[in-house]
Amino acid sequence: MTTRCIDAERLLGRLRELGQIGRDGDGRLIRLAGSDSDKAGRDAFIAWIRSAGLEVAVDRIGNIFGIWKDDANADAAPVLLGSHIDTVIDAGIYDGCYGVLSGLEVIQTLKASGYIPARPIAVAAFTNEEGVRYAPDMMGSLVYAGGLPVDEALATVGTDGTVLGAELERIGYAGSEEPGFLKPHAYVELHIEQGPVLDREGAPIGAVGNLQGISWQRITIEGEANHAGTTPMSMRRDAGHAAARVVTFLRDRARASNTPTVATVGCMSFEPNAINVIPSRAVFTVDLRDPDEQRLQAEEAALAAYLTELAAAEEVTISVERLARFEPVTFDRGIVELVEEAARKRGLASKRMISGAGHDAQMIARIAPSAMIFVPSIGGISHNPREHTPDADLVAGANILLDVTATLAAP
Repeated sequence: MTTRCIDAERLLGRLRELGQIGRDGDGRLIRLAGSDSDKAGRDAFIAWIRSAGLEVAVDRIGNIFGIWKDDANADAAPVLLGSHIDTVIDAGIYDGCYGVLSGLEVIQTLKASGYIPARPIAVAAFTNEEGVRYAPDMMGSLVYAGGLPVDEALATVGTDGTVLGAELERIGYAGSEEPGFLKPHAYVELHIEQGPVLDREGAPIGAVGNLQGISWQRITIEGEANHAGTTPMSMRRDAGHAAARVVTFLRDRARASNTPTVATVGCMSFEPNAINVIPSRAVFTVDLRDPDEQRLQAEEAALAAYLTELAAAEEVTISVERLARFEPVTFDRGIVELVEEAARKRGLASKRMISGAGHDAQMIARIAPSAMIFVPSIGGISHNPREHTPDADLVAGANILLDVTATLAAP
């Protein structure tokens, strides 16, 4: 029996073509959700869906679906593939886009091969996965899975003051379908790893069994502004120093642990932000991640206890705002094993993995058996124009997705 293979030239060509949509005057790839460049990327994707002879559907949060079905299987729950095509600022071309275009390529390959699925197969491009312009991230899939009311999501105000619903209307992607209109039989997402493990270990395929829990908080510390030269160190209520102590507490605690917990302070601002004034206010974010829910809760509790101690020691006031909280996800074991089996049959090494990044799959896992396939990211670099995966690995990952999809949709 001849092994099916995707059309590598078509997949790689589309990936590079999409990667040129949304370049600014400096050549940076910026395709934020609801923007004009997002519209251009969406238009290209829909054109490819139609050229493949698939039905197009768009739901109210702007998620796009290309659906392959016929009268014989139309009532069955579909196998859903996909990811996202919005980007961060100054992005690489693979994050999200690879999974969406590979899903489309898999459907086209199966159609051309004469494969007859027992259920529909669909590919999705979920809205606002990155969360750069509108929070939270993974919004389209979260709404689709019922974790956020669609009207609340559409009312979200972006970093530039725009409203997501109005922007989707403006660019023509405020769809009519209710989110969740397709209840998947299974969901599989192909993605670049965005980390160094596969590259370092020389494994071409990652079978993702778990995804880390994520806790995002914004912390505000209120002290007292005063003269930097005349105020003795012992008499200061320095919000900036207190913030620095939180940064070092988080890093020291994570590094001393023998668990995979990670902690990051990614944003920080001081007021009045003057070289010769003691900061009266510090605002910063904390990103905590762990694949175990109990450990993640323990890290949150440890931070809360430390903030209480710090407020007393530094004579400052500290408040905390929850920005996002997602529990760890255990993916469907059967689908993960299908990924490993497909890799074995194609003579490829695979590694059972935990995803450190958040993905649409963690949301869809709430409503359907789900799993992910990873391919290597050279140097572990992502969210960066130097993001790169060799063509051979991109093609290999798409062929694994092809095999898994064919099995899941088989009679």
